[in-house]
Amino acid sequence: MDISLISIGNSKGIRLSKTILEKYNIQDTIELILEKGFIILKPKTSARSGWEKSFKKMHENGDDNHLIADVFNDESFEEWK
Repeated sequence: MDISLISIGNSKGIRLSKTILEKYNIQDTIELILEKGFIILKPKTSARSGWEKSFKKMHENGDDNHLIADVFNDESFEEWK
């Protein structure tokens, strides 16, 4: 795909179509990666994107129970006071 550069002040930029923005879920920020003669544009996502939905589904399925107890019967917290 050929894309023309457009002037933006003293710089140049590219314009991405609405179709591309929607297909790759590009919102406000993208990551630019320079790699061996290539320029890669990658949608910027938050590190924990989708976690809330996954945790809610885990809770609904009952998969959010502790695998081991938080406190063991033989533990004493006296030394921490």
